[in-house]
Amino acid sequence: MLKDLSVQSLFMGLLAAFVGFASSFAVVLHGLQAVGASDAEAASGLMALSLAMGIAGIVLSAATRLPISVAWSTPGAALLASAGAMAGGFPVAVGAFLVCGVLIVVAGLFRPLGRAVAAIPAPLANAMLAGVLIGLCFAPVKAIAFNPWLGLPIALAWIVVGAFKRLFAVPAALAAFALVLAFGVDIPPGAFSAIERSLLPSATFVMPAFTLAGLVSIALPLFIVTMASQNIPGIAVLKVNHYHPKPGPLFAVTGLFSLLCAPFGGHGVNLAAITAAMCAGHDAHPDPARRYWAAIVAGIAYVVFGLLAGAVTAFVGLAPPILIEAVAGLALVAAFSGSAMAAFHEAETREAAAITFLVTASGVTFAGVSGAFWGLLAGGLMLVLQRFVKATRKPS
Repeated sequence: MLKDLSVQSLFMGLLAAFVGFASSFAVVLHGLQAVGASDAEAASGLMALSLAMGIAGIVLSAATRLPISVAWSTPGAALLASAGAMAGGFPVAVGAFLVCGVLIVVAGLFRPLGRAVAAIPAPLANAMLAGVLIGLCFAPVKAIAFNPWLGLPIALAWIVVGAFKRLFAVPAALAAFALVLAFGVDIPPGAFSAIERSLLPSATFVMPAFTLAGLVSIALPLFIVTMASQNIPGIAVLKVNHYHPKPGPLFAVTGLFSLLCAPFGGHGVNLAAITAAMCAGHDAHPDPARRYWAAIVAGIAYVVFGLLAGAVTAFVGLAPPILIEAVAGLALVAAFSGSAMAAFHEAETREAAAITFLVTASGVTFAGVSGAFWGLLAGGLMLVLQRFVKATRKPS
């Protein structure tokens, strides 16, 4: 097995891990805090997710000899930000994370459920995701309005670097955020001592609580978003690169690791899509049979990043929240544009997708249930009605 390791796979694995972590950890922190996590609980969740996706990626890639990349659910974290805090606080969110993990395991082991998720019309799933993401995508503009001297450097770094190399746009924005924090924000005395103390990893156990509102507002939309925008595309990326694993067991394993990290604040892990393309592509190694080492190296790097999650969270906490939201929003621009284009591409489903998007993006809750669920329901009813009318209408 070690004979398959190469410098090329080592480099690509490290790059994939850096891009995967740096491009979206801000989204994860913001999403966890939005549903009621304290700074310590958010740091614990970030650590649990990093460890889970690192160990899962190592185990799956070593067992299958395929480049199986695992990531946290970035769209899921954005969903948490739009859902907001539930009555009962973060324990209710943790209960929802557990339910979502169970659903993913069942979807992997019980084929009819997996097929049912896959049968959700792609335009509606993408419209719901676009509605979830758009709120955070406004954050860079709001950051500039909050303080142009702080917000503009972050946005300009993303724009300029992205014009030359899109892969490094978000890391560049993150570097600009660090510089803005170092030179433009008044840091209280003793802050760096607190960061040093945070270098030691610390897990915070959260006793889960289960409510109907948490189930409908977080667990079900999180399950749908994770399956439709992460797990299924992750399998597609592998197939494009001529790998054909059985999807069910992979889904079940990611669901199991999601269950393990949920009590410590992690919202869930899943098959990767973007970093999977890096580890499974030609740049990882000319020989497809040796590319699995890129995913293993990425997994090892995720474990290291996870052990530093406390220090990362403490450092980020020194800045005004709108600045880290701006980095998160920039990290989601590509996901938003892709989901919006897929949602409104087909004329036949455009109106139903628009209803889904608008209800979700409104951020309005009904009966304590977030707009993501109601958006998908409203769009689904609209699509069913349109198809019923079309089927019953007699040709003139």
